[in-house]
Amino acid sequence: MNSKFVLSQKEVALILAAGRTEAQRNQWPVSIAVVDDGGHLLALERLDGCAPIGAYICMEKARTSALGRRESNVYEEMVNNGRHAFLSVPLLTSLEGGVPIIVDGQVIGAVGVSGVKSAQDAQIAKAAVLALQG
Repeated sequence: MNSKFVLSQKEVALILAAGRTEAQRNQWPVSIAVVDDGGHLLALERLDGCAPIGAYICMEKARTSALGRRESNVYEEMVNNGRHAFLSVPLLTSLEGGVPIIVDGQVIGAVGVSGVKSAQDAQIAKAAVLALQG
């Protein structure tokens, strides 16, 4: 039988705090979602000034990253390079800003961020994920 790591509320709080810090340091109003490896929401935070839709989009970015086991920008690149069929995949957003949480080679969850430019969303998500390595 295999075993795997799972995110506890302690790690989720650490991830959210790191994402919030990166966003606030840059004065970026975003929403941040943390999901488990099945794409199920563990936490969501919408910072002041973020449009309500950001909360929905960040969850979908996180879900995409967790279920796909890769950064969500991979799908964006596929679509931009002509693989338009990916636009019809359910529960999938092909926007940059979803980053998997990988521990010992296993994806145990993901972070999704939405509210600013896609590269900035990804910067926040990556900073949040890096909090587990520090």
